[in-house]
Amino acid sequence: MPTLRDILGQPAAVANLCAALRSGRVHHAWIFHGPEGVGKRTAAEAFGAALLDSTTREREGGLFEPDPDTETQRLVAAGTHPDLHVITKELARFSDDRAVRERKLISIPREVIDQHLIGPAQLAPSMRSNARATKVFIVDEAELLNATTQNAVLKTLEEPPAGAVIILVTSSEERLLPTIRSRCQRVAFGPLDDSAMKAWMKAHGVSAPATRGAGAWAASFAAGSPGRLTQALEGGMAEWGRALEPMLAAADRGEYDAGLGSSMAELIDGWAKAWVDAHEGASKDAANKAGAARLLGMLAERSRLMLRDVATRGGDPDPALAALDLIEATRRDIESNVNQKQAFEHLAAGLAGARV
Repeated sequence: MPTLRDILGQPAAVANLCAALRSGRVHHAWIFHGPEGVGKRTAAEAFGAALLDSTTREREGGLFEPDPDTETQRLVAAGTHPDLHVITKELARFSDDRAVRERKLISIPREVIDQHLIGPAQLAPSMRSNARATKVFIVDEAELLNATTQNAVLKTLEEPPAGAVIILVTSSEERLLPTIRSRCQRVAFGPLDDSAMKAWMKAHGVSAPATRGAGAWAASFAAGSPGRLTQALEGGMAEWGRALEPMLAAADRGEYDAGLGSSMAELIDGWAKAWVDAHEGASKDAANKAGAARLLGMLAERSRLMLRDVATRGGDPDPALAALDLIEATRRDIESNVNQKQAFEHLAAGLAGARV
């Protein structure tokens, strides 16, 4: 189980969490927010493990860590600590309700929150100690809670059970209700810098692919996110950039390539099919949306690189800014269940038009 010392590239976030531990009065509700794949959930689990362990104290460098060989840490490492609840959309697959089990995994159902957060929060802890918290609840991808479910969580935030700490982990904080955000301590996580990314790759035995240009593309796509780098390398997404770049370059010149939209949709569909085949019970619809989000992220980072180049060399930033607006509009369309092929064909035409 990682400790706060193991969280790479997030010195401000770790310092905030250590300050809370040092104070002895830890707030009952937190939001860990920032880009996808930069260590938010890992930090939440490390923070939770520290909160639940009475041996947690300040160590070298001002970092707070528990003794590594306690029963609490052994249980946390094994994923069996009865008072550390990590809540994900996948828990729907284990619901007693067949209808919940058979839903597409595109949200965190209210039933999962009732069973794994609201209900357990009202019960006495399974393990007694004089630690800073008696129970910790981590909700991953909290932006997948709909408004009704968020309001149910809000009631627990407003009247928190003694000793319970709730951590909402999200890469889209704006999708949380203002009333939720106002009751939480917010901890920002940012992209890792180059040295932290290299340290992460070394620590996890990750190396860039040998294919010419693929390593550089993967690093650019990752944009300081180890999670996105893993997606790029494991999902073969470096080939997306290689396949699409000639058509995207034509769009940069204001030339519309009729194959660009369909090519993007086909790449996503192929990725989604492979994902579903490799993950039992996975939703094809959810996989399509996840693949679309990854491709749109790739296009957005490409446009941001163009903006940085314009800022360095001079030029007109409007085409890149217009592209970012089109990409965001496409993301909203896909979330609203617009046909993906049509959405990407519209995006392809818009990208060429943005350069005219």
